[in-house]
Amino acid sequence: MHRFYDTALETPLMLGTAQYPSPAILADAFRASGASVATVSLRREGAGGAGQAFWDMIHDLGVHVLPNTAGCHTVKEAVTTAHMAREVFDTKWIKLEVIGHTDTLQPDVFALVEAARILTAEGFEVFPYCTEDLVVADRLISVGCEVLMPWGAPIGTGLGLSNPYGLRTIRARFPDVAMVVDAGIGLPSHAAAAMEMGFDAVLLNTAVARAGDPVGMARAMALAAQAGAAGYASDPMPPREMAEPSTPVIGQAFLS
Repeated sequence: MHRFYDTALETPLMLGTAQYPSPAILADAFRASGASVATVSLRREGAGGAGQAFWDMIHDLGVHVLPNTAGCHTVKEAVTTAHMAREVFDTKWIKLEVIGHTDTLQPDVFALVEAARILTAEGFEVFPYCTEDLVVADRLISVGCEVLMPWGAPIGTGLGLSNPYGLRTIRARFPDVAMVVDAGIGLPSHAAAAMEMGFDAVLLNTAVARAGDPVGMARAMALAAQAGAAGYASDPMPPREMAEPSTPVIGQAFLS
């Protein structure tokens, strides 16, 4: 597993904090998952009042906090939100989202690169939510991003890994860059598949928060991510077009 800027994570799972049935279930799901990172939206909660109880609960979980710029559609919005998040959470980390398409929530990659350039120059450690496009990845790295977060599928769809070829390609092209598959993961098998490709972590929210049993699903996602990571580290056999017997044929009797 790569380091995320200067931080090594204990587990390859990151969880969002939205849409849970209750704060208690959210806390139980995090504990069951062993997630290393919690993503939080500055726009969803205020810094005082009821929002303060939310922040206190997240703090008590003992995880790294990754604030995001969810809901931002322009460079100015994203940069302003990032500055506010740094003040509220006292962290240089920011998950940078600049949405360009309302229906798919696809990133505006042009604005994303510009916002990443500005924030990196201002001392932020940027985690850009991007597509699996190689050119976009190269631009983000060139402006100072040391982590990339390509999507698996559109946010909240649960479709899994829509473009496995693209994800494998971006992973292979930038082997020394920490990468997280973010969005679209709906099943534990999706998380395992991403980790089997060599990604360093997966980030998901809706698949756990909206499950019938969020705590059980959080536990399943954690096991799947760990299994996928262990499988990748074990140097799995390459696929073959032809069958190959696992039992030796030498010494077997043949009838003519």
